[in-house]
Amino acid sequence: MPAALVRRVLICLAVAAPALVVRLSGTHLWPVAEMLLYGAAVVAAAFLLAWAAEAAQKDISGALAIALLALIAVLPEYAVDLYYAFRSGSDPEYLHYAAANMTGSNRLLLGFGWPLVVIVGLVVARRAARARGARAPRFLALPEKSRLDIGFLAIFGIVAFAIPAMGAIPVWFGVALVIGFGLYLWRAGRVDDGGDEEFVGAAALIAGMPTVARRVTVGALFVGSAAIILLSAEPFADALVASGSSLGIDSYFLVQWLAPLASEAPEFIIAVMFALRGMGAAAIGTLIASKVNQWSLLVGSLPLAHLAGGGTAALPLDARQIEEFVLTATQTLLGVALLLALRFHGWAAIALAALFAVQFFVTDTTGRYVLSAIQAVLAVTLLVVNRHAILPTLAAPFRRARPAPLAPAEPVAGMRS
Repeated sequence: MPAALVRRVLICLAVAAPALVVRLSGTHLWPVAEMLLYGAAVVAAAFLLAWAAEAAQKDISGALAIALLALIAVLPEYAVDLYYAFRSGSDPEYLHYAAANMTGSNRLLLGFGWPLVVIVGLVVARRAARARGARAPRFLALPEKSRLDIGFLAIFGIVAFAIPAMGAIPVWFGVALVIGFGLYLWRAGRVDDGGDEEFVGAAALIAGMPTVARRVTVGALFVGSAAIILLSAEPFADALVASGSSLGIDSYFLVQWLAPLASEAPEFIIAVMFALRGMGAAAIGTLIASKVNQWSLLVGSLPLAHLAGGGTAALPLDARQIEEFVLTATQTLLGVALLLALRFHGWAAIALAALFAVQFFVTDTTGRYVLSAIQAVLAVTLLVVNRHAILPTLAAPFRRARPAPLAPAEPVAGMRS
């Protein structure tokens, strides 16, 4: 194993070690201390997991690799979210936390992650264009094969509106979403990307190892990170709730935003690293795939975890969670509408980030529904403008994929130099 990789792994293990010692010894600390301790362990494990998942693309080609990377990178988020859903089956106090982590991480990914990657990608592409004396690109271009992910996201995003309409997530609905995720993986596995993957950071060190050593290393990182996550997820989730009371902060706020920020930090960093290397299309593609699995596998698993924890055959949603689902679903619809033309403009990234920031200042129910309406109106407007791309996008998940060139005939910000 390369010395540089060993150092990075040891740093992550050193960060996670205190939490493991506290957990295995049965020691209990001040809730805020536990939140920070176990949160740090989750972040460290998420880095190990993300490195292993990215390096695994060396042995798995095509869109399936991106889909699996997106899935594995958010496993820490799944662990925390499913714990809340499971606990809610026997403890009604946890009911309003069950979907909080999901709606927060979903909006964080689209409202912060997408704009960040696009802006970084455009800055890098414009610098490269100036160095060549070429015209600076005005948008990040996505390849035609991205319609598969966008199409699935559109379908799941539309279906998501049924959740607030029902006021609950029934088990049958969850099973249908999980099956939909399986269909997504199957379709992604049939897409030919026509090229080799590029790796950055620790993943590049792993990918450069001999085949047997690489696979052993990837397997060891998967097992080690999974063990850390499993040991840390439950106390981290409980510490978040207890810390809210201890600090006088809304526990719902901590569950909805702090936990996703910790679990998704490595994914954001990897995507930004891709963008910094001029691989903007790959970066945004990974984050789009993450949105797909959040709206399918993660949401679908919540009622199953609730049932397994002793709950009913439907995960009930209170008024606040219904409001959160409406806000999250309209944001997703807006994101899909922005992607239909396979062009992500800088102004669109700024608008998404601004709408995301506004919600932290608009905290009342009426204001949240007004914000949802604004997002819906913007989405419908963009759908009308890009109406020619609606049917091809919705049909992409069901038709046989064929390799295609990048759509725009303008300097492409998403291409590798």
